[in-house]
Amino acid sequence: MKLAFTLIELIFVILIIGILTAVMIPNIENNSLKQAAQQVAADIRYTQHLALIDDRYDVNDANSTGSVKWYKTRWQILFSANNGSALNDLGDPKLAYTIFSDKVGSSTGNPNESEIAIMPGNPSRRMTGGYDTSNALRYWHSDFVGLKRMNLEEQYDISTVSFSAGCSVGGSTRLAFDYIGRPIKGNLRFDTTPYMNGDLIVSDCNITLTHEDGNSIVITVKPETGFVVINY
Repeated sequence: MKLAFTLIELIFVILIIGILTAVMIPNIENNSLKQAAQQVAADIRYTQHLALIDDRYDVNDANSTGSVKWYKTRWQILFSANNGSALNDLGDPKLAYTIFSDKVGSSTGNPNESEIAIMPGNPSRRMTGGYDTSNALRYWHSDFVGLKRMNLEEQYDISTVSFSAGCSVGGSTRLAFDYIGRPIKGNLRFDTTPYMNGDLIVSDCNITLTHEDGNSIVITVKPETGFVVINY
């Protein structure tokens, strides 16, 4: 009766484990990029969903006089590295994103807690990966009300998010949607009319997520429909 492995059998098992490890580790690293892309694509769709159900449009409020203009309060998704989203090894802010409607005060273009989307099914959580306003929005703070998954650099090792020229104004990395779901580019705080300076996106908006290992995935948001495609 055989009670133990022979030396050759043990060596063979070790070799198999080594081969499997060599194959699986790169896939695991790559999966974090794919997971981040799938999550961001889903949250872009959710931002559009919020814009559709809010249906923000006011034909009697089309110019820049008054307080908060409806066209500045459209739902948007903003990618940024700020002092509320934790720090990397170099002491620089990490890359995170936030879904919000700039509806409070004078529409600064930056979110505060009351403007950030509530997580579906959990009204105590806000859809941000960290933002530099109150302790409740700072990633590392014990009172953080955001979602750690939305801190792309901390959770998925995503080093940069870049927008193609057709959907970025002055290097901005944010995307908004109007009341019928059409994607809009740029920072809405500067608008004085509903569709100022050709805000509506008229060509594919390519959003590139780059992993710290140098690999990248492009998410495409289509003009007019806002349809989202992940280009693996």
